[in-house]
Amino acid sequence: MPTKLNEGTEVALPLRNIISMIAFTSLATWAYFGIVERLNSVETQQTMMKTDLEQNTEFRIKWPRGEMGSLPADNEQFMLIEHLAGELESLTTEIESGQAPFDQQQKLTLEFFEKRINHLEESIEKIKDAQLEIKQRNGH
Repeated sequence: MPTKLNEGTEVALPLRNIISMIAFTSLATWAYFGIVERLNSVETQQTMMKTDLEQNTEFRIKWPRGEMGSLPADNEQFMLIEHLAGELESLTTEIESGQAPFDQQQKLTLEFFEKRINHLEESIEKIKDAQLEIKQRNGH
C-alpha cells in the first residue's frame, strides 16, 4: 500500500529523536558559522600582511635612495656638513691668498713675547740710567 504525503499526514517520532535532530542542526549551524568566521579572520590577516609586506618592500627600496625623505637628524647633519664645507672653503681661500689670520694660540704667544721684550728693554734702560748716574757721581 503506497503512502501518500499531504498536509494532514502524521509522523510519529519519539520526542528524544526530535530534540536530538534540533540539537544536531543547531550544533552544525554553529560550527559552520564558526568555521566561516575563522576563514574570514585568516583572509583578513593575510590581506593586511600582504599590504604591510608591499609597503615594507617599497620603504626598503626607496628609503636609501632618498625618495621617501630623511630623518631630522640626517637633515641636521647635512646642514652641519654644508656649514663646515663653507668654512673650509673660506679658510682655504685665505691661506692661498696669504691673508690667513694667526690662530688664537699664535696670537697670544706673540703678545706675550712682545710684552716680555718691552719689559726687558725698560729694564735695560733703567740699568743704563743707573750706571750713568753712578759714573757721574764718581766723576767719570
